[in-house]
Amino acid sequence: MIDALKHLPRPRAGAEQLADNFGDLAPPLTARQAAVESARCLYCFDAPCINACPSDIDIPSFIHRISDDNLQGAAEKILSANILGGSCARVCPTEILCQQACVRNSAQECAPVLIGLLQRYAVDNANFSEHPFKRSPASGKRIAVVGAGPAGLSCAHRLAMHGHDVVIYEAQEKAGGLNEYGIARYKLVDDYAQREVDFLLGIGGIEICHGQRLGANLSLTELHQQYDSVFLGVGLNAVRQLGLADEEAPGLLAATEYIRELRQADDLSQLPLAERCLVIGAGNTAIDMAVQMSRLGARDVNLVYRRGHADMGATEHEQDIAKANQVRLHTWARPDAVLLDDMGRVRGMRFIRTEMADGRLRDTGESFELAADAIFKAIGQRFDDASLSDPLAAQLARDGERIRVDQCLRTSLPGVYAGGDCTALGQDLTVEAVQHGKLAAEAIHAQLMLNVEAA
Repeated sequence: MIDALKHLPRPRAGAEQLADNFGDLAPPLTARQAAVESARCLYCFDAPCINACPSDIDIPSFIHRISDDNLQGAAEKILSANILGGSCARVCPTEILCQQACVRNSAQECAPVLIGLLQRYAVDNANFSEHPFKRSPASGKRIAVVGAGPAGLSCAHRLAMHGHDVVIYEAQEKAGGLNEYGIARYKLVDDYAQREVDFLLGIGGIEICHGQRLGANLSLTELHQQYDSVFLGVGLNAVRQLGLADEEAPGLLAATEYIRELRQADDLSQLPLAERCLVIGAGNTAIDMAVQMSRLGARDVNLVYRRGHADMGATEHEQDIAKANQVRLHTWARPDAVLLDDMGRVRGMRFIRTEMADGRLRDTGESFELAADAIFKAIGQRFDDASLSDPLAAQLARDGERIRVDQCLRTSLPGVYAGGDCTALGQDLTVEAVQHGKLAAEAIHAQLMLNVEAA
């Protein structure tokens, strides 16, 4: 139970109905649908969809294999570029990446090829009898990976392919990172995140040590001394604050905390329900939070953002999901004060209306209030500085609060690499984190082999 919400009621619907409410957002293609959709691909020679894919998947090639009913070959083509291709097919914003770039995405062609659903179809139906990738002969090298999220898992798998032994240090009880703890439940159903981790570990040579947090019971200094290389995939684990009085009042908490609880719940009917729900933010996490509270049975769900729709971090597709789930989107308003009842609990929030003037956001002087039983902050996460508190970690060069890396994912410390959300590269997408891990692994392998040759 989340302490800040323990005073709230439980959903009116039973566990079975709620489970149905959180069914798969995008049901998988049937064999017939996959055959028809794959036939729409033009197999472009200079395919723009490949250039738009952060993980460099050869999209026309895997779609061609689907059309030839070679699902195992299609899946191998996907996974060779993106070992987490199954989850990325479900959570990746294909509408602004590969499908947006598809040559069929025009007024004349009506709609792009459904690349994401085809990718999922191939990976889900490949039916591998054994892991599709084999380890190279043992190199005798050991690499430490900090964080078992998409970046860390991708890095570990690629290093294991090269014959290196990898130890992943993970703070949580389960591997998977945001795929396990931070994605809307209706996007990754049936414990898919853990099934994908189990598949990835099937290559061998990877050990995961849970309950290990950098800056607490784990230090970069020790890892740097004990291993041949270190990869940091620590993500963004601290929550940004609104900077308002009474921000710690019962009924106000981070959206990520509630989403984590929801994803780990065996019985959704035991979760606290905010009948009147207020979400502050404009990214995918804000949308996920609002939609999930609506599906739990909230009767009034409002999402508020200080700028306009065009500036929202959530894609138009995500915004449409929110609207389809009766979420009201309020723009041009910023939080001004938390409103409390006689018991000191959240009863709503006051907002100041905003506008753009001379390229800057400013207050208009108008205000309004929204009633709420709970308020969820989804205004972004920040780097947890405590993770870099030991003397060696403190020497890492930073870009703002994030770790600075070059194009090979090397940090300012020799032998230490980083990727994913803890760096300033990219847009904090799962698929980009996977690519970071893969590229870092290749850079680590190249450097280790160069050292061996030099010796």
